[in-house]
Amino acid sequence: MTTLPQFDLSGVVSADGKKATYASHRGALFNEDCEAFLARVSDESIDTVFADPPFNLGKVYGPGVDDELSETQYVDWCKRWLSECDRILKPGGSLFVYNLPRWNVLIGAHLMSLGLEFRHWVAISMKAGLPILGRLYPAHYSLLYYSKGRPRTFRKIRTPIETCRHCGGDIKDYGGHRKAMNPDGVNLTDVWTDVPPVRHRKFKSKKRGANQLSTKLLERVVHLSTREGDIVLDPFGGSGTTFDVAERHDRYWLGCEIESCDVIIERLSDAELHRHSNDDWVEPLAA
Repeated sequence: MTTLPQFDLSGVVSADGKKATYASHRGALFNEDCEAFLARVSDESIDTVFADPPFNLGKVYGPGVDDELSETQYVDWCKRWLSECDRILKPGGSLFVYNLPRWNVLIGAHLMSLGLEFRHWVAISMKAGLPILGRLYPAHYSLLYYSKGRPRTFRKIRTPIETCRHCGGDIKDYGGHRKAMNPDGVNLTDVWTDVPPVRHRKFKSKKRGANQLSTKLLERVVHLSTREGDIVLDPFGGSGTTFDVAERHDRYWLGCEIESCDVIIERLSDAELHRHSNDDWVEPLAA
């Protein structure tokens, strides 16, 4: 790990009588509603925001979360916290929103209206649902990627060249130009078929029944849009994946969670779990 100075909260988030529920050398977690938390974050102070809000599917999270709003109520709520995310992003900063395609269509339109620059709609393969009568089988979640002007940081990520599990040979010949390929792999595309759901008990807390995000997804977001010492903010802490990845990859982090923060604190305090990802391989990066 790189030796970074102690994270100085004073220039990023106003105290306003609210103390962090958990703090480390690199970050701070607050147990509060995202709108109240974001309102205290300083203008243009954050390098990257990653948000994985409730999907409004009627799931039971806790007494502070209503996950069964009308469409208008849900979209209006998203617009409020997204506008705050726009305010706190530095020029050149990046915003990622993970949600169902249905909602991200509307969210993306709002981000465009704020003047943010569309970068990518990343399709993340997720075939965990059931077929829906009269519709195509829903097989991906959406990850929106916007930036506040031209991205200050955009790092090239490469993924391994696909091989056949039977013979070991390349699955694709890449237009007959295999010999010209970069030995580190191919450029990351906007369709991710290799981000598995987190199912193994080793990487899940018994205290939290909700799904946890794969560290591979967050590692890509963090590596793509930040460098060591940058600040990553997550207004929906969940199981703490964003904070864990930021800690392990020498970034500062900041975030909140409206429900109990016990799972996040447990995760960040567990030295053995903290050293591991639920993915065995981290992609090589170009500068």
